[in-house]
Amino acid sequence: MRYNPRARLNTRQVQVRRGGRSGGGGLPVPMGVGGRVGGGIGGLIVLVLVVLLSNGLGGGSDSQTTGAVDTTGVSGLDCETGQDANDSQQCALVANVNSIQAFWSEVLPEEAGREYEQADTAFFSGSTDSGCGGATSDIGPHYCPVDRTVYLDTTFFDEMLEGQLGAQGGPFSEAYVMAHEYGHHVQNLLGTMGQVRTQQGPNSDAVRLELQADCYAGMWSKYATTVTDENGESYILELTEEDYTRALDAAAAVGDDRIQQRGSGRVDREQWTHGSAAARIMWFERGLTEGTVRACDTFRTDQLYPNG
Repeated sequence: MRYNPRARLNTRQVQVRRGGRSGGGGLPVPMGVGGRVGGGIGGLIVLVLVVLLSNGLGGGSDSQTTGAVDTTGVSGLDCETGQDANDSQQCALVANVNSIQAFWSEVLPEEAGREYEQADTAFFSGSTDSGCGGATSDIGPHYCPVDRTVYLDTTFFDEMLEGQLGAQGGPFSEAYVMAHEYGHHVQNLLGTMGQVRTQQGPNSDAVRLELQADCYAGMWSKYATTVTDENGESYILELTEEDYTRALDAAAAVGDDRIQQRGSGRVDREQWTHGSAAARIMWFERGLTEGTVRACDTFRTDQLYPNG
């Protein structure tokens, strides 16, 4: 994966927060509170807040932050160009965020008749506050629909994705993670989160939500080398077959069956909230090959998994 040295990066889309200490821990465990959407990358999700929003108790997708969000210690990033992205992991993540949001700014009005509204990304270490409650490294990357922010612990890729979850890692696998979380933001804008009623099981609404976000990540990946900054410079110059392979490997690593097998040694499909490794690969590839919002409609299919 190679970024365009001439591309201009917009760090205003990203916050860097000085977090507190977190408790640390092992493999991801289900969360019992909050409305964050975890993306299957870190913590498993409970869509309590999403259901409340869809029932009109939280103001719908246009709701504003109701909880206190810690903005103390917010600092800037020294990331100006694509060359900085080639040299720095954090600047690469900024470039990914810029590219993903530029993509949806163009595609969402064309395909869904809905203007795209930018979200923030908060980089933190250890823990920070969010509109959906405390964000910690144990939860992993997730999207909060209340404050419309993607939260990412900066230690996640080395310690969790490549460490405990055993993925190969690499820059494009990290880009997949970000694209998945921004897929949740798109779902929030489109009101798809309001369709979620069932929260566990292989065919549950929660699984459909997560697999759709994987498909949206595949959509961006299909066009990633064509997305440009305000000056018409593409953010990403080159993606290789190895890059795509590593993204698919990351998608598989965060499948419910893989996580359960690593954590307890057994697989319980009725506890699934994100779908199997094979399903996550399938829907990422669906977005990658077909590249349309329509193709990613996991809520209107009876075939969420390969071979039925």
